[in-house]
Amino acid sequence: MSADPATIARAAELRALLEHHAQRYYVRDAPEIPDAEYDRLFQTLQAIETAHPELLTADSPTQRVIGKVLDGFAPVRHTVPMLSIRTETDTEASGAEAFDARVRRELALVSDAAPLEYAVELKFDGLAINLRYELGVLVQAATRGDGETGEDVTQNIRTVRGRAGAAGGVPLRLRDCTAAVLEVRGEVYMRRDDFDALNERQRAKGEKTFVNPRNAAAGAVRQLDPAIAAQRPLSFFAYGLGDVQGWAQPVTHSATLDALASYGLPVCADRAVVLGAAGLVAFHRAMGERRDALPFDIDGVVYKVNAVELQQRLGFVSREPRWAVAHKYPAQEQMTRLNAIEIQVGRTGKLTPVAKLEPVFVGGTTVSNATLHNVFELRRKGVRVGDTVIVRRAGDVIPEVVGKVPGVRVDYVPNFRMPRSCPVCGSAAARERGGMDYRCTGGLFCGAQRKQALLHFASRRAMDVEGLGDKLVDQLVDGGLIRTLPELYTLGVAKLAALDRMGGKSAQNLVDGLHRSKHTTLSRFLFSLGIRQVGETTAKDLARHFGALDRIMDASIEQLLMVNDVGPIVAKSIRTFFDQPHNREVVEQLLAAGIQWPEHDGSALQDQAALPLHGKTLVLTGSLPTLSRDEAKALIEAAGGKVSGSVSKKTHFVVAGEEAGSKLDKARELGIALLDEAGLQALLAAGEG
Repeated sequence: MSADPATIARAAELRALLEHHAQRYYVRDAPEIPDAEYDRLFQTLQAIETAHPELLTADSPTQRVIGKVLDGFAPVRHTVPMLSIRTETDTEASGAEAFDARVRRELALVSDAAPLEYAVELKFDGLAINLRYELGVLVQAATRGDGETGEDVTQNIRTVRGRAGAAGGVPLRLRDCTAAVLEVRGEVYMRRDDFDALNERQRAKGEKTFVNPRNAAAGAVRQLDPAIAAQRPLSFFAYGLGDVQGWAQPVTHSATLDALASYGLPVCADRAVVLGAAGLVAFHRAMGERRDALPFDIDGVVYKVNAVELQQRLGFVSREPRWAVAHKYPAQEQMTRLNAIEIQVGRTGKLTPVAKLEPVFVGGTTVSNATLHNVFELRRKGVRVGDTVIVRRAGDVIPEVVGKVPGVRVDYVPNFRMPRSCPVCGSAAARERGGMDYRCTGGLFCGAQRKQALLHFASRRAMDVEGLGDKLVDQLVDGGLIRTLPELYTLGVAKLAALDRMGGKSAQNLVDGLHRSKHTTLSRFLFSLGIRQVGETTAKDLARHFGALDRIMDASIEQLLMVNDVGPIVAKSIRTFFDQPHNREVVEQLLAAGIQWPEHDGSALQDQAALPLHGKTLVLTGSLPTLSRDEAKALIEAAGGKVSGSVSKKTHFVVAGEEAGSKLDKARELGIALLDEAGLQALLAAGEG
């Protein structure tokens, strides 16, 4: 039956859409839609053309590889076309079984024939490349292009070195290969950690970041300036052959890959030879379970008939080999509508804009919320309420909105703005100078930060309340028994003993621990409050400088800046914390509960000059005979010194024990005085006489 006008129009629309999006993906390396959406459009057109063969055109995207040579690159005619392969997106069993059944049917195998042998490997998410070696020397590298003609990117590919100490580089000369011509086909890709580091460098320079590793890799290979490509951390995997002259190809695909590896070409180790559909299903499932742990992105696995002779018998159809198929996993990116943007307050007070989405199935689960990271990322991506957006979810990673699908907004939608106050407690929301994140200044008062505040307060280096861990804090907060820190000291044995896994003895031990924690030091108490940017060392510096809590609480920015190693950001953070009335109220309630420290605990600044290590910076490295790292640090700080984690020209002494590492080498290089434990003890004793 002939196609109706609506079907004819839909086929034409799909051809135009696929042409547009293929150009964005293959030519410009700037896709507008996820791979899954492209596959859906492609399969829709295939279905129409199958039902209505009269609509099939020679230039249909289903009949050829889409791509073209960019201006600035010399064209390279492929001796053996670089074709794409058929894609299966069904469940793991049906997709593999359909391929096996199709191959057996093409080979006219009877139902009880032995299972076929398949080579199975990963489907990398990168840029396909053809490497031409003559007598073992790399003479040319070309992109896939339209399958018939690609781009000469030889100079860029010469810069692909992989990672130091690991495979992944493109060899300029093969080991022990004398073939007149050996064209090796494979994928240039970027590891996830390399991609993250690249984007960090881009952000630091104020330059554009990349959406995903595939785009970053493709963009690097297709740079007109090889120096730019050389700065991108690229790697390569070989997976097949092109033109071959003067070389006897092994009889199986798996043996071919072994031969390429023996020449020094990087071949992915995650491959196997399996039997029949059952073997295909098992490999697909196993790699799916490992997918998120791999150091690089894959979007599926590839099945290939292993015997080269059978591959030749099966041949090709249209743009695809009959003997291979790519079996994809659930898409990690999908499109959906952004319905609203809300603010989530984290345990540390960080305010994060969260996208409320039209539910969409992505990465194996239904997603209705996704992070937008921060307002600056949100603006960079140009995302607004009502937009169609691309959502990404990989494994257990929190779903994120990676961008918007281009389109004209019908109505004006204002840019999202961060709130000036915390949506949980109403405290002021502030952004640190030069930072990207907004945070609630409520600290001890904010309900969203309650559990984190309790755990930090009770930690060993703060108030050291033994027995107050995550599970107990969850019970106390979720059960409504604790809302603020001071309420810890109102807990009784009977109330605690009624909680899960808290017998009478455990309850008594916790109450005793809370009582002991009331006798502390000023620096520990300051640290326990969880003031942003105030760690142990800063808390000790504050205690020594001011000597009393009320002086710290009332200190101006200028006075705070006089403290050792306190800069503008730290000073502002301290001032902001104590400017919140509810934070001051919590401090007063803690003191009223009985928390105390020796009157002269802080040792005011004027008393410090008499200490033997006043103004000295020391670095500890290696294991000391009798002192632990914490004990040595405590002795140094008690003597007025400061312990640093790194050696620099400002270091006065390096205390070295057994198995001292690079810090000792650095000290020798800089000519810094070295001490062993006995030398440290002598230095400390010098101030006691």
